[in-house]
Amino acid sequence: MTLSQLKNEIGGELHGPDVEFSTVSTDTRVLQKGDLYLALCGENFDGNKFVVDAIRKGACGAISTEAVGLPDGGSVLVVQDTHEALGKIASLNRLRSDSKVVALTGSQGKTTVKEMIGSIFGLGENALITEANLNNTIGVPLTMLQISSEHTRVVLEMGANSPGEIAFSVNAAKPDIALITNANAAHIEGFGSLQGIVEAKGEIIDGLSDEGTVVLNADDENCVQWIDRAANRKKVFFSYINEAGSAEYFASEIEMAEDGAVKFNLNTPEGSKVTSMFLLGEHNVMNAVSAAAVAMEAGATLDDVSAGLSKLQAIEGRLCPVAGIAGSRVIDDSYNAGPDSFVAAIDVLKNCKGRRILVAGEMRELGDESEKAHSFVGSYAAEAGIEELWASSESCLPMTKAFGSRARLFTNQDELLNACKNIAAADVSFLIKGSRGARMDLVVNELREK
Repeated sequence: MTLSQLKNEIGGELHGPDVEFSTVSTDTRVLQKGDLYLALCGENFDGNKFVVDAIRKGACGAISTEAVGLPDGGSVLVVQDTHEALGKIASLNRLRSDSKVVALTGSQGKTTVKEMIGSIFGLGENALITEANLNNTIGVPLTMLQISSEHTRVVLEMGANSPGEIAFSVNAAKPDIALITNANAAHIEGFGSLQGIVEAKGEIIDGLSDEGTVVLNADDENCVQWIDRAANRKKVFFSYINEAGSAEYFASEIEMAEDGAVKFNLNTPEGSKVTSMFLLGEHNVMNAVSAAAVAMEAGATLDDVSAGLSKLQAIEGRLCPVAGIAGSRVIDDSYNAGPDSFVAAIDVLKNCKGRRILVAGEMRELGDESEKAHSFVGSYAAEAGIEELWASSESCLPMTKAFGSRARLFTNQDELLNACKNIAAADVSFLIKGSRGARMDLVVNELREK
């Protein structure tokens, strides 16, 4: 595309000669010669300051909000909002593609389900999926800019910290299929209430065309709101074991092995198939069922689904088993935390043999629900029979109080880490979990067998 063609599509003023581009970069540190540099701006950064630097490094031109002093021959398209421009450019690239586009959101399980769908699509398909956690209003458009003619399937994970963010992403993506895994008050700050989260997750439905398909969790109490929001669009339902009998996709005959593998019968409109996965936690059965629903609605076969799920490996930071020092076992669930994900992780720990220790960091972004949520986790761990709970900060005091006399509250992470090292042994299992800001990944790294 040329800058003049782009100007006709998104508006703005073109300064300098017209240039052609095929790739867009927002970071001068990784910019390649011939890229179009797009100057993003935020509270703590101003990409306009790097326009000249980008062109000197070989950018063919730039998009900015200022008509900066350009080197001779430099070109810049000046727009009112470069973030909006990024979304529009990504949308233009998506519309050029015949790929089947899937978008998914939810309070928990997004990344795991995304990887499951990607693994299923990866069998004989040229699939593009969201890399790492690039699921915000910058990461989603940047992923969409990677769509090329070779891609037949695209899987976009969409997260949000406030209302309107998923709407931005889905309006750019224009998906064929949208999935909502669930909604709960895991990260309530920024949304005001659980209802605010339910409505924000529902924004993904609005970006579908009338011919689009919505895949919904029949077990989620908020599902009825999403059904109403979907109106006349096609609706497909998944469930854990289909107690209500309303789901097309569900599991049955679930078996958990001592090594963490899970085997279950996957029931679909195409029939049923025994499926195995080596992912810790019974909750991953639900994730697998939702992934199967999306993949099969996008054209995958039941055999594709079973094969894709069987080859999937645990994702770092998400209930990932790690060999620990002195022969101990470390379960790394340090990526993030909320009450529901703590429950799922504790259910994994309680099936371990020997001495079981929950090593907990605080849960953040819970607003007024924080004390209640921490207390709930402590009580649940005690009721599950976990021998000890060790917490890393004063924010976890309600958790340790609720757990009881065998809880320990450390003044800092170093003290916690030293205590873990002192008792590490072959019969000890550590579950390490906390919100991303608690940096429990540092504990994992220190307890990992070198």
